[in-house]
Amino acid sequence: MMQVRAYIIHTSSDALAMACTIAIRYSAVRRQGYNADSDNKSEFQVLDYRQQQYRLLPLLAASYAIFFTGKHVLNRLKYVENQLVSGASSITKVVVADIHASTSSLKSYVTSFTADGIEDCRKSCGGHGFLVCSGLVELSNTYLQSCTVEGDNQMLPQQVIKVLLKLVEKVQTGDEDALKDYQQTDMSYLIEPLQKLVEKDAVNTIPTKSVFAFSYSATSKHFFDTAMLLEAFRHRTACLLLDVAIQLQTSIETSTPQQAWNDCLISMSKASRAHACYLLLRDFSNGLREEQKKGPTSSCLGNEEITVLSQCLSLLALYWMDQHLADFLQTQCLTHCHIPHLRSALLEAMTKLRPSAVGLCDARDFSDFRLKSALGRYDGDVYPAIIKAAKSDPLNTQSADGGVGLGYDESLKKLIAGGAGEYKGVSGTMSRL
Repeated sequence: MMQVRAYIIHTSSDALAMACTIAIRYSAVRRQGYNADSDNKSEFQVLDYRQQQYRLLPLLAASYAIFFTGKHVLNRLKYVENQLVSGASSITKVVVADIHASTSSLKSYVTSFTADGIEDCRKSCGGHGFLVCSGLVELSNTYLQSCTVEGDNQMLPQQVIKVLLKLVEKVQTGDEDALKDYQQTDMSYLIEPLQKLVEKDAVNTIPTKSVFAFSYSATSKHFFDTAMLLEAFRHRTACLLLDVAIQLQTSIETSTPQQAWNDCLISMSKASRAHACYLLLRDFSNGLREEQKKGPTSSCLGNEEITVLSQCLSLLALYWMDQHLADFLQTQCLTHCHIPHLRSALLEAMTKLRPSAVGLCDARDFSDFRLKSALGRYDGDVYPAIIKAAKSDPLNTQSADGGVGLGYDESLKKLIAGGAGEYKGVSGTMSRL
């Protein structure tokens, strides 16, 4: 079960990257709207429009984050399996439960994010995205089952929170011996912020206020500090998780445990999502750091690649912070005065990444055969490919008796009366085409 979820997470990277490759390549080829600032009055590449960048570039960045996270989850799962086979005592119930929580949280969020991302890539290609020859229709239909298999995405957060709440209980009771078992788990990042919240007696009211916050004097440049971004996501998860615990404890006093649990489901979903976002950003950051430590002789990534992927990391964190702004305002990691600086940093991050967008797609090395897309061709020869696909459609290559198209005799002929487009309905009334 956990292994299947791990593979679903890992393969989601390819699915989202393929959709981004098609949409970004097409957006670079497609031109629309004259550029008044240009000397030769050329048209804009669609990818130069900010709303197109906001739709596609964070998805591209997320595909790389999912790649590093999928790699980490599979490696960790393999390590645990090897330890269990060898009879090692270091693999405790806490470790197994943690892997279950991590894979459940990531599978739930990543597959929903990827499915929605593929659909947004299709929409970003306009009417051509709806064509079968775009490749996006088949890609979407093939991937959609991932949101349901191995645990429905709306149900899995409950499994995640059941595990995380045990950590909250250990922190609240101050059980140091039990907390040692959590040090080698993905949940370990929650221990310190939860302890600080308990120490300042922030465990009785909702919403929980974070012990971390951006400075009131923070400007857009502070939002490019990776360490601060990760800290904000870390404390956001701790606060939302503690909110669930407080809500449960409060609701049980006035209702049945089942009703109290039911009332907390929406909060659980948000806390599980926050947990998944942090793991994705952390594993992305750690993956880049490990590649950088290897050096140019051992790593497949050079300094320039590390720089560009670090831009992806910053953009993704800023995008999720903007998308889930209510969480950060609720926990007071951010205040309303930070919003203009956050969005200014987001624009700057998109500007930095824009020149590398097509290169980041090409780096995944998807062949035209695999993409099956007239829009995402490597050579950019989009429109002849669309015409070629239309000519090969059965409706355009086959004909019924008399040379008319397929379906004419069965459907269209009865609508034509005396050369005019009229149809006599069951009620006897005439309607014109």
